[in-house]
Amino acid sequence: MKRTKSLLRDIIAAGAQVHWVAQISANLLRDEELIDLIAASGGKWIFIGMESVDPANLKDMNKGFNKPEEYAAVLGRLAKRNVYAITSFIVGMDNDTTGVAERTLEQVRTWPPGLPIFGLLTPLPGTPLYKRLLTADRLTRPKHWQEFIPFAMAHTPLKMTIEEAHDEVKYGWAHCYSPEALASAVESLDDQPLGYRVNIFLARLCFRGIYFPMLGKFAWLKVIAQNRKTIFILVKEAVFGRRKRPRRVPEPAYTERETADASGD
Repeated sequence: MKRTKSLLRDIIAAGAQVHWVAQISANLLRDEELIDLIAASGGKWIFIGMESVDPANLKDMNKGFNKPEEYAAVLGRLAKRNVYAITSFIVGMDNDTTGVAERTLEQVRTWPPGLPIFGLLTPLPGTPLYKRLLTADRLTRPKHWQEFIPFAMAHTPLKMTIEEAHDEVKYGWAHCYSPEALASAVESLDDQPLGYRVNIFLARLCFRGIYFPMLGKFAWLKVIAQNRKTIFILVKEAVFGRRKRPRRVPEPAYTERETADASGD
């Protein structure tokens, strides 16, 4: 923390700000001064390995310092300074059951818009996890690294099947990067300048390609067509500017007739 703050102060003092991305643990982002320095030095995106919203899973992974109840506040501090988060979640941990993706998304939807990503628990050789799964005879591809298959499990989860874990990851990606989800993310930033909304939209379009292949012009044309309404809104504002929205006048709780009836007149 001390070295990081010193580096960021030097960047600011030298006027050497460039847009940058970093990976930082969620527990360090409790520090308001650090977040101020991140924003002032040019930080734009922070990758946070949240892994799970289940404290039992985090304890098993020796990441008890991650506190799911603090995630919203951490992301709120970043968003307040126009710094947004890439939040990473792992499926297939021992406490995971079917529906884990939706349970995660229920919380993600309450946070400022960012870039959620979902992956599968991967037992790497030489790690305690690998040794534990090997001893328990739960490895299905003991040398999985010799034949890399993206988004494919190498072991049997404890409380769900391999196929169910794959479905959970697909569910997470599909519901975070659907046209409706992209439109919602842009709309939630309606109080921000156009540039920030375009930024989150383009970033989500690109991150979508991590899971859903978007190789070739036809794949991109399809994605553009699916998101045409959001693109139109952003282009229209870029060309014509944003119109002031009429001030909403709250409707009375009762009509005049209802008021009279209630008073007995």
